[in-house]
Amino acid sequence: MASHATTHTRLSFASLTPQNVGTVRKLNTVLFPVRYGERYYQDILQAEVESFCQLVYYNDIPVGNICCRFEGRDLYLMTMGVLAPYRSRQIGSQTIERIIEAASSHTKPKIGRIYLHVQVSNEDAKRFYEQHGFKEVGIHENYYKKIIPRDAWILERRLHNADK
Repeated sequence: MASHATTHTRLSFASLTPQNVGTVRKLNTVLFPVRYGERYYQDILQAEVESFCQLVYYNDIPVGNICCRFEGRDLYLMTMGVLAPYRSRQIGSQTIERIIEAASSHTKPKIGRIYLHVQVSNEDAKRFYEQHGFKEVGIHENYYKKIIPRDAWILERRLHNADK
């Protein structure tokens, strides 16, 4: 007998390691219109971001990833993506909620907000983040150097734990 709850059990997450970072590289070439340099891949392996840089698996198949970095008391969401055939399965929603929850309970440092950039042509991504409590706080002109349009929305979600 099939259950709707099985959808959640198909999803799993893994911390990034030198052994699986190659999978992140391959996913990124498919998911994003920009190339990431060696520094990006070194940064996402750092111990302090382990809870915020994750590979996403659906039925044991790597289908996406999310990678963040600390900027003072802010958590900057550098990349998040799910392969097209696996979208509309709540994978992205569960992934971003996992990061929001981890950020809300993080204490050293206490995270005040999560923020990110979204290319101004990517209405779907903007809408996705807004559905998860992010708000547009500005536009970064000429954020992208090698893709058009060059401008990006700046979206942020303030965390309640920051005031405690």
